[in-house]
Amino acid sequence: MEKYKLNKKIIKVSSLEENDEKDYWRSRTTTDRLKAVEINRRIVYGYTHTSPRFQRFFEVAQFKKN
Repeated sequence: MEKYKLNKKIIKVSSLEENDEKDYWRSRTTTDRLKAVEINRRIVYGYTHTSPRFQRFFEVAQFKKN
């Protein structure tokens, strides 16, 4: 993905009732909406802000029969 930067000098506050933004996002596909959320996450938190996760592993346990 491209690098995005947040310009904190510009602020725009509006209601979803006052504009057509709600209709726009409802017309987008789920994939488009998730991509937009990911772009916003990267703008706010940076690309590598996600915490590392443990690798999953499985172990087979052998039980003794009584």
